[in-house]
Amino acid sequence: MISGKKVGLRAVEYKDLDSLKKWRNIPAFRKNFREVRELNSSNQDLWLNKTNSSPNDFMFVFEDLKNNEIIGAGGLLYINWIIRSADFSFYIGRNEEYIDNDGFAEEATELLINYGFKNLNLNKIWMELYEFDKMKLDFFINFFRFKIDGTLRDNCFEDGKFWNSKIISLTKNDYFND
Repeated sequence: MISGKKVGLRAVEYKDLDSLKKWRNIPAFRKNFREVRELNSSNQDLWLNKTNSSPNDFMFVFEDLKNNEIIGAGGLLYINWIIRSADFSFYIGRNEEYIDNDGFAEEATELLINYGFKNLNLNKIWMELYEFDKMKLDFFINFFRFKIDGTLRDNCFEDGKFWNSKIISLTKNDYFND
């Protein structure tokens, strides 16, 4: 387990899948994910088997260290070992918070970023976020100094209209030298 003061990151287990499925299927969450289908138990089992067998995916659940309750999930996915980049996945599911105000999201993000740069020797951590996902855009740009790399126009269809995606990233140099 990777531990902070309030939150720990550990590998996803089968026992976690019901909570993850429930959270991923919250409509307000699901619209922000690239996988927009309603997920079932078979989807979750297949996903965990694929993720666990991939050398390019590091997925974790977040645990409240006070009571060992899982509160969310995140990871470094689709790692490209040549350019040393990873797609950052992240949400707090407990109480349908998405990004909480209790410091768990901030500490879990910090732990994941440090793990990526210090342990996996990544050079860049990036995300694709839809322009209506203002909570995550504000969180990652303002708290962690992710930069907007570009815009993918009309890259999402939600609520009867097309939306742009923002590609944001944080480099190792940005993180340790700013």
